[in-house]
Amino acid sequence: MAYVITDECVSCGTCEGECPSEAISQGDDKYVIDPDKCVDCGTCAEACPTEAIVEA
Repeated sequence: MAYVITDECVSCGTCEGECPSEAISQGDDKYVIDPDKCVDCGTCAEACPTEAIVEA
């Protein structure tokens, strides 16, 4: 199950740099995770300073 980024995201970009599968990119209002690329490693969730990344 892929991770998702909630509205708690402050667009700091920390998660994008941590993602080993390059599944995270800047969206219109916040960063977004491409579920087809996400490998469910959880690295982004661990790195997120606002805990805005959760399992879908």
